Amino acid sequence: MRRLSPLLLVACATLSMAVSGCGLQPMYAGGSKGAIARGLAGVEVAPIEGRAGWLVRNALRDRLAPGGTGDAAGQYILHVKLDEDLTGLGLLGDDTIGRERFALQARYQLVDAASGEVLLDATSGSDAGVDVVSSEYATIAAEQTARENLARDIADRIVTRLALRLNAGK
Repeated sequence: MRRLSPLLLVACATLSMAVSGCGLQPMYAGGSKGAIARGLAGVEVAPIEGRAGWLVRNALRDRLAPGGTGDAAGQYILHVKLDEDLTGLGLLGDDTIGRERFALQARYQLVDAASGEVLLDATSGSDAGVDVVSSEYATIAAEQTARENLARDIADRIVTRLALRLNAGK
């Protein structure tokens, strides 16, 4: 183990120099005081229709300003429109559906609150499979869990895309 320690140290130092030489920079440099984190904290999420909209909006708000509202709150407005689709798949021998595909698509726009300029217009989507079982309650619970998981996934994708846009604009 002692022989590997110097080799590991040299390998890490070499990798560190190679990465820093290629121009890569951490997006969230500076933590909560960094430019990207402050920009994300300045995004106000407009209300989103539906149950999935409520879930996505809460997930977005949790990710955009994890410590509460930012200093620049209201600098940007995020408009999101969701489209849910539940499709039955897997027809069983007794002509019942054995599997469902739950898809959630989001179209969103990041708007500068001062000028009204659309800074980002994009879409994101995610889907999940749901087993349809003999218990209707279990199936409804599985659909609700899928909706919650998809809302979190969509929120993560949107925040990543917003961070990339805000990073490009700095």
